[in-house]
Amino acid sequence: MQDIGNVINNRVLLAALVACLIAQVLKLIIGYISSGKLNLRVLTETGGMPSSHSALVTALAAGVGLTEGWESIDFAMSSVFAFIVMYDAAGVRQAAGKQARILNQIIDEFFQEDHHFNEDRLKELLGHTPIQVFAGSALGVAVAWLAGPA
Repeated sequence: MQDIGNVINNRVLLAALVACLIAQVLKLIIGYISSGKLNLRVLTETGGMPSSHSALVTALAAGVGLTEGWESIDFAMSSVFAFIVMYDAAGVRQAAGKQARILNQIIDEFFQEDHHFNEDRLKELLGHTPIQVFAGSALGVAVAWLAGPA
């Protein structure tokens, strides 16, 4: 049971999780403001503003830097991890979303008549724009900074 207490008291982990949660709630608020509808699905979906992935990994990296030192190997590893996640969010997953959009359009146009297509539509909002990644990163750093060193 002591191990669970240690995890709960890990300020770096908590800052990362709080940053991710704040980003998800901001997606809900931004979606409501832009569409006038409350879509609770955004709390569990990928994509959107701000990037919760970016918020999570930058809060983690900044928290490690504040706690272990900016010259530490732990900070270096968490920073590399953060850059990989953010690159994937803005690059690979964004491209996959564009491909899904085109495939869905092809399916819609091809099956306009009496043809039937039994598969679900592909998810189009997979990745993030660079500004969404930047906003998530800024949020993550801010949350880690406010949480302070452990």
